[in-house]
Amino acid sequence: MAEQAYWYVVHTYSGYENKVAQDLMTMVENRRLQDLICDVKVPTETAIEDVLDKQGNKVGEKEVQHKIYPGYVFVKMVMNDNTWYIVRNTRGCTGFVGPASKPEPLSEEEVAKLGVEMVAEPSVDYEVGDTVEITAGPMVGSVGTVESIDKNERKVQVKITMFGREIPAELELHQVKLL
Repeated sequence: MAEQAYWYVVHTYSGYENKVAQDLMTMVENRRLQDLICDVKVPTETAIEDVLDKQGNKVGEKEVQHKIYPGYVFVKMVMNDNTWYIVRNTRGCTGFVGPASKPEPLSEEEVAKLGVEMVAEPSVDYEVGDTVEITAGPMVGSVGTVESIDKNERKVQVKITMFGREIPAELELHQVKLL
């Protein structure tokens, strides 16, 4: 299929996120629309919560899943009248997010920032120990040494010499360039 699938945000009734996602995937499977509606996600994060007894004393901890964006479901799909109708008329769905309820696809930057889909690992042309120049932010033009690179978080630690002292700075990967 020549059409491109993009991520869209669907608004749901609060608490119905998983039900909407499950119903949507069932409908896609039943109608064999896997090539048009590719993926449905409800982003969650794991948190550790204290378990308390009746007196309010801590007796343990447990892992719980929290929805990162309550009331929203992310759908990767090829937008056409048929797919719009299927998603829009899923029980618990109130509509697409966008101006005047017109579906607006997420940009690649938004997808990466929201953590909906892991975008390809970024490539950098510098390594730990290299001298780099800061190209963006409040320290533009400063020169420093790369201390560490975290590609998963898309961060780089740089030591900058300023006023005779070494100052650590945490920057995004695209904010530095190799000298």
